Amino acid sequence: MNTALSIAVAQLNFTVGDLVGNADRIIEAISAARERGAGLLITPELALSGYPPEDLLLRPDFYRGCAREVRRIAGHCRDFCLVLGHPTERGGVYYNAASVIRDGEVIATYHKHLLPNYEVFDEERYFESGVAPCVFEHGGVRIGVNICADVWESGPAEVARAAGAEVLVSLNASPFHIDKQQLRYAVLRDRVRETRLPVLYCNMVGGQDELVFDGASFALDRDGTVAYQSEAFAACIDVLRFEQGRWSGGGHAAPKGTEADIYAALVCGVRDYLGKNGFPGAIIGLSGGIDSALTLAVAVDALGADRVHAVMMPSPYTAQMSLDDSREMVKRLGVRYDEIAIEPAMNVFADLLAPQFAGLAADTTEENLQSRIRGMILMALSNKTGAIVLTTGNKSEMATGYATLYGDMAGGFAVLKDLYKTTVYRLAAWRNSVGEVIPQNIIDRPPSAELKPDQKDQDSLPPYEVLDAIIQAYMEHDESPREIIARGLPEADVRRTVTMLKRNEYKRRQAPVGIRVTQRGFGRDWRYPITSRYQDEF
Repeated sequence: MNTALSIAVAQLNFTVGDLVGNADRIIEAISAARERGAGLLITPELALSGYPPEDLLLRPDFYRGCAREVRRIAGHCRDFCLVLGHPTERGGVYYNAASVIRDGEVIATYHKHLLPNYEVFDEERYFESGVAPCVFEHGGVRIGVNICADVWESGPAEVARAAGAEVLVSLNASPFHIDKQQLRYAVLRDRVRETRLPVLYCNMVGGQDELVFDGASFALDRDGTVAYQSEAFAACIDVLRFEQGRWSGGGHAAPKGTEADIYAALVCGVRDYLGKNGFPGAIIGLSGGIDSALTLAVAVDALGADRVHAVMMPSPYTAQMSLDDSREMVKRLGVRYDEIAIEPAMNVFADLLAPQFAGLAADTTEENLQSRIRGMILMALSNKTGAIVLTTGNKSEMATGYATLYGDMAGGFAVLKDLYKTTVYRLAAWRNSVGEVIPQNIIDRPPSAELKPDQKDQDSLPPYEVLDAIIQAYMEHDESPREIIARGLPEADVRRTVTMLKRNEYKRRQAPVGIRVTQRGFGRDWRYPITSRYQDEF
């Protein structure tokens, strides 16, 4: 095979439901690919509709709108070839499709074979499976088409090869989680070994509610060597050359490391959630602690200092160092900063409720009132300005219920929702390594909610290293308490943590949506009942 072929990869940021806008981006990508000498462009999975469209896919008018935009895009494909990801309807049956458009006509359409129904995916709810291969010829090369999950298992890739494919292109909407790229390499190398076909993997980029797509498109030669690697978390149109069965060109971005990838995912998620939903800015309640500090750093990196408003709401229990550290951090970042003392509101509520609380000892009720006063202030500022409140709770707190409904859980987007407390510390240290914005004292001091005198998190929770290991084993890996204890974690802490995790499902159902960065977050891929009498194995 001596034919040379130039192929462009459209690693772009699409918005769910923005059919016209997404089509415009694809048309612009066609022009950019032409200018760079490519005659073929590959888009990600469901590029036209954005991913995941969820129950928009139950609306017949949604498919009609997609069909109109496919026709419009086709009109821009004179003397050009496009492989377009889009939802389609055929005789009342709905498919996750990839159409090959050339010279203004759809010359072939592939229907995704394997419909994932695990983790964050729910495609069996919306689509029927395809069975036929799609292999088309372009520039003297026979190209097979697969869509995302089709390359994660054996079957569809081999079907494409049997139909005569000489190279495989895979359209993907593969969301980020920690170490996802290494998993993609391993899976695609399995397909290469089975088929002996070189592969081009095109993935979308950008945030969509709790999901973040990292792009990180790549190509493998027939021996499994990575011949092309795009920049992660960046929109781009890269042009590769396929000649004599091998890839060349397109660039080879170096990996940046786990903490850098997680941080980039958070920045991307915040930027796109606010940008795609039209929020003018973000409001963050500072506490002087590590969680709000990291949230503030992410927000500024995502939006710019001029779109972030930090509010410190001290109580009589707030340490002076918390005030000093918060003032220092906002000075470093240059954001708007206000202090609103909550003691007057605390006194009003104490007087208001005194007759009801007569004879009852003070407890977490009074602590929660402080948190709810702060939440009310932040939401008032949000209502008045239109800016969204970014909550600051982490995954360790979401698991154990160490958060107050209508208090520190009040807000519209949870930046750290899928970060363990131990990961929060790692990310804070990483962010300071590229530019010290978080005062070291915030990282060094023991965490505290500061809702009563001399309070520390570890008064109520196991050490975070232990707590996070238990949560990860139980929640992400479905290990039973018996198995977790057998691994050497303290039985008392395991029993306590699992009990807290199960007891606080009702809180998590009321928590704001937040960015998913682990293999299983408290969101689309965690669907446990609130009311349940299931007893774990101990």
